[in-house]
Amino acid sequence: MTPFTAKVIEVISAIPKGKVMTYGGVAAAAGSPRAARQVVRILHSMSSKYALPWHRVLNKAGEIAIQDDESAFMQRMFLESEGVEVLDGRRVILEKFQFHPEPYFQEE
Repeated sequence: MTPFTAKVIEVISAIPKGKVMTYGGVAAAAGSPRAARQVVRILHSMSSKYALPWHRVLNKAGEIAIQDDESAFMQRMFLESEGVEVLDGRRVILEKFQFHPEPYFQEE
């Protein structure tokens, strides 16, 4: 596992219930702000193995990015069960629900 992958797993694991992050936000907190697509791949391949709260990661517009209707429905249900408001079935108001982990993940 690369150091970036390990950091992404750490950042995603730290997103608290009731909060969300964007793929780009996770990438930035993990030290590579331009690696949002890599975060998508890591989530896809490692969510089950590391019990990652995949449902707390959204696209840069604060929307559920999953195209599969059943999976998008599951993500919405998980978010709503944690108190996150999902508007129009897909969009979260980032200003209200976004988690900002920077203080927790700064280099020492």
